[in-house]
Amino acid sequence: MSDANTVNHQAEPSSPADQEDDSVKRGGTGKYSCLVIWLRRLLLTGFLGVVLFVSFVWYANYAATRAGKGVLFDDVNDVPVQRAGLVFGCSHKLGKRDNLYFKYRIQAAAELWHAGKVELLIVSGDNREKYYNEPVTMRKALMKAGVPFDNIVCDYAGLRTLDSVLRANKIFGLSELTLVSQKFQNERAAYIAKAYGIKVYGYNARDVEGYAARKIEDREVLARVKMWLDINITKKQPMHLGEKEPIL
Repeated sequence: MSDANTVNHQAEPSSPADQEDDSVKRGGTGKYSCLVIWLRRLLLTGFLGVVLFVSFVWYANYAATRAGKGVLFDDVNDVPVQRAGLVFGCSHKLGKRDNLYFKYRIQAAAELWHAGKVELLIVSGDNREKYYNEPVTMRKALMKAGVPFDNIVCDYAGLRTLDSVLRANKIFGLSELTLVSQKFQNERAAYIAKAYGIKVYGYNARDVEGYAARKIEDREVLARVKMWLDINITKKQPMHLGEKEPIL
């Protein structure tokens, strides 16, 4: 017999409309959570990608700097005696102005020869255009600085630093040489040379200051990345190789 004072309360079943609202809420929350997780993963992946890229750029630049340790000199008296020096080419003019990179490299190469540190100077540069010939222009400038014609060898296919270094070995038969350029390029050339078992020293030409120099420095960062990829990944070779012309 039921107690008259007891009231049985039974939960009323939810209506179809209420059930649909709950389902929508749960579904919306689930979609929002998935979106947040996806965005977090995307940001983390992007962050890790940036960190890896910056680390790689730093490492490639450090590798070149390390290659120059102990083999590059600012004082000509400290440079060991070698058979030949390799002078890297560039344009002698920037518009109507003299290119100081060219001027200082020629000065350094002439100093090296006059100090008796090399017997020969290989002037290596671009000669792809009819009225543009870096090796010939360098040879004329060196002769004007007192280096005899017979002590200057022209490499007309030194289109890049890598080409100049490897051609000195593969074409001119040199397993040892002295690099002549600004320090940033000498470091990169030293890395390339060491990777191919070429023994090198270097004489650093005077550096250039100002806006133009800062642009070169910015480009050098990526040039070293390409240097590392050329040596370790693509195994890049000179664009032009021909018959050997050993320097005796």
